[in-house]
Amino acid sequence: MKKILLSVFLATLAVACQQAQKKPTTTEKPVQETEQTPKNRNLKPNGEPFSDEELANMSHDKAMEILREAPKDTINKIGYLLYDGFFTLDAMGPLSVLNSIYPAEKYLIGREKGIIKSNDGVSFSVDFSIEDIDQLDILVVPGGFIQTYQATKDEELLAWIRKIDENSKYTMSVCSGAWILGAAGLLDGREATTHWYRAEEKLALYNAKYVRKRYTNDGKYWTSAGVSAGIDMSLALVDKIRGRNYAEFLALNIEYDPEPPFEGGHPDKADRLVTAMLVKMFDEGLEPYLENK
Repeated sequence: MKKILLSVFLATLAVACQQAQKKPTTTEKPVQETEQTPKNRNLKPNGEPFSDEELANMSHDKAMEILREAPKDTINKIGYLLYDGFFTLDAMGPLSVLNSIYPAEKYLIGREKGIIKSNDGVSFSVDFSIEDIDQLDILVVPGGFIQTYQATKDEELLAWIRKIDENSKYTMSVCSGAWILGAAGLLDGREATTHWYRAEEKLALYNAKYVRKRYTNDGKYWTSAGVSAGIDMSLALVDKIRGRNYAEFLALNIEYDPEPPFEGGHPDKADRLVTAMLVKMFDEGLEPYLENK
């Protein structure tokens, strides 16, 4: 009987200790859920935030006068290289952001003029070929899969990319588009990122150092991880060129406020079987096209 009472006492004591550990100490404040407060980054000359009434009565021109920042660079021409099989969002994500850089002219550029189909089977009418374009301030190279690997062997295309890069202010890749920049010799000795699939191995082929980030830049070379990361990279570039106000305007305009319904967009977060299956699918899909098999 004594043993039973002792056991009950010890169990009760253990529970009490656990509950005591969960209670905040006198120096710790309990975590409280609060609504996110909108930013007040742009302030009045006296350093105070604008009131709701002042914001409601402020004219568009006055708001623009306050928000306007001097551009740190001039962008006149932006080109997006498209080829059959490119990942749609790889190009359209950056396009939705960078196309708001005015007064820059924008070009969809193909190996040849005509209809180009993305990996989703979406048709794009391309009015310019690589023979038509000699200079760009920004070149964006999207990724894909098999056709992207084939593009790394297209010497005429790689020569055009090198020519554009000689005078470009920013040369960018999304996802496996970094393979193409690497094959053109532009990432030699540089830090870069790309789609997670064998990322370090693929970039090592071009003597590039893989950086495990959503996007990165080394000099004028900007590279992003897979597909959707191209939006992050593009917003970061706009932030650099046009300032935070304009970049935040663009992010708000497209309501770029990601909130995935679950974790799983990267091997660090995805189920191991899902990751293994996808790697096998990529390996088997690419294997027939690899040289020196």
